Amino acid sequence: MRLHTHTWGAGDRVALLVHGIMADHRTWRRVGPALAERGYRVVAVDLRGHGLSGRAASYTAHDHADDLAETLPRGAELALGHSLGGLTLSLAVERLAPRRAVYSDPAWHLGTREEGFDPAQFAELKSIATRDVVGMLHPRWAREDVDVELEALALWDESSAFGLSGSAGVDLLPAGPAVPSLVQLADPSLLVSGERARTLATRGFALHTVRGAGHVIHRDDFDGFMASLEGWI
Repeated sequence: MRLHTHTWGAGDRVALLVHGIMADHRTWRRVGPALAERGYRVVAVDLRGHGLSGRAASYTAHDHADDLAETLPRGAELALGHSLGGLTLSLAVERLAPRRAVYSDPAWHLGTREEGFDPAQFAELKSIATRDVVGMLHPRWAREDVDVELEALALWDESSAFGLSGSAGVDLLPAGPAVPSLVQLADPSLLVSGERARTLATRGFALHTVRGAGHVIHRDDFDGFMASLEGWI
């Protein structure tokens, strides 16, 4: 599927941004312009079932990865994916062949229902989300990010959450980095345990924890997020 994209900047270098579940390209409202100021042409997608991209009958992680490979340019300077976007990017990275990749608190281990991964809870959030609910879940977010989240939820196809059920409980940690890669971690990360972080380090990934930041690092602590990218952008 060809995805809807949004572009910031017109630099010679290309950066690719891939959002997480329930969001869309607007989650990068500060990151996109910041990279554009550094000389990038920044291309952010809306994954299938999100934002202005099409809806589908299937929403597996591999479906999302195929969409990235079909939509995004090969050979970008930088590719960055958050959460589901990190998982998706890792499955498409060899086809996209960026020079560097950043995986921001990637969803490489969703866990089983007993471990807390319940697609129905994600789907339910669409119907119960209010400004107060989103603010309670993300107390460090700016008001603009709460607004964007509510607008993205309104567009999101909640059935896409169930497409990830096949990945629940499966070890999806990459065997190694296809390109030089940074794994950016929340503090604590609910998706990348300390043991898995150590495994990633032994496999050749660089790791950086953004102290005090929640899962959506770029919205919780934008300055910390950008600082952790020094040397990678």
